[in-house]
Amino acid sequence: MEDGAVYNETTEPQAKPPRRPFGCTLRHLWGWRLLTKALQAILSLLAVICEEIVEDCIKCGGLYFFEFTSCSAFLLSLLILCVYCTDVYETFGEDKVQTVNLGAMLVISFCFLLASIVLAVTSSGSAVEKAACVFGFLASGAFLAESIIQRFHSQKQNVDVRSENPSNTQSATENQPLNKQS
Repeated sequence: MEDGAVYNETTEPQAKPPRRPFGCTLRHLWGWRLLTKALQAILSLLAVICEEIVEDCIKCGGLYFFEFTSCSAFLLSLLILCVYCTDVYETFGEDKVQTVNLGAMLVISFCFLLASIVLAVTSSGSAVEKAACVFGFLASGAFLAESIIQRFHSQKQNVDVRSENPSNTQSATENQPLNKQS
């Protein structure tokens, strides 16, 4: 017993789950969601780059607000992208990730749209500021589009689930009495 012979024949080492390269997968990010996440990150980055190239500003408040918003949107889009592509998605659960994603996309799209409008109103009219505005409007559109599509899909899934599991159906075996009395 002390040499461990009893446990050698019956005990098997626990299999480790296969490791993904860099811990990243696109399993939860497919189709339209992958496209919108990529567009959000790219357009936000382009807005940040164009904003950083601006040399002179007459009313700098709008430019600073746009800088803060575009940089925050870019970083948040990367953070959410990382959540979808790593094991954090399973840790939090699909429902929580979807809820946080929907809320974040709505807030980001509203703030980005507001910052783009403020920049368009307060800009001096340089080509770089106009380009930053355009990328800002496009990025806010990408964030809003994902919010609308996600909301549409979640409502569609709720309708499908309700139609598959109708409540209070009298023919269902769950609603029948256990002991039939004659």
